[in-house]
Amino acid sequence: MNKTLILGSTLASALLLGACSSNPVNNTIAIQKPNNQYEVTGLGKSEVIAKNNAVLAANKTCGKSIAIVLDEKTTYNGALKGVVDEQTGKMIQAAAGILGTIAGKSADISKDDDYQTVLTFQCQAK
Repeated sequence: MNKTLILGSTLASALLLGACSSNPVNNTIAIQKPNNQYEVTGLGKSEVIAKNNAVLAANKTCGKSIAIVLDEKTTYNGALKGVVDEQTGKMIQAAAGILGTIAGKSADISKDDDYQTVLTFQCQAK
């Protein structure tokens, strides 16, 4: 019963926090580092979207050249980070979706910046 109460209050808090979320800026600017290296950050609701956004930003930075990725790091920054682990957060998101469907309202607690991918890359001529 205690776990149910904790999960229920966590879900309610997540729904409230999700209602306050905003869309991040889709345009990202590359930071130039030493040795002709650049760094960009991509954000997304999922790990795949964050990676895709980072790759798109890297390709945009390189223009007609090819972006060669030297390092990649993806982190989870969801609303429940620090409260629960990533897998539990996904389960709570799924439960919120089911409850929203039953209630006839959107209960999506995911945000456009739940995942963050940082790419370090160089531009190489084709």
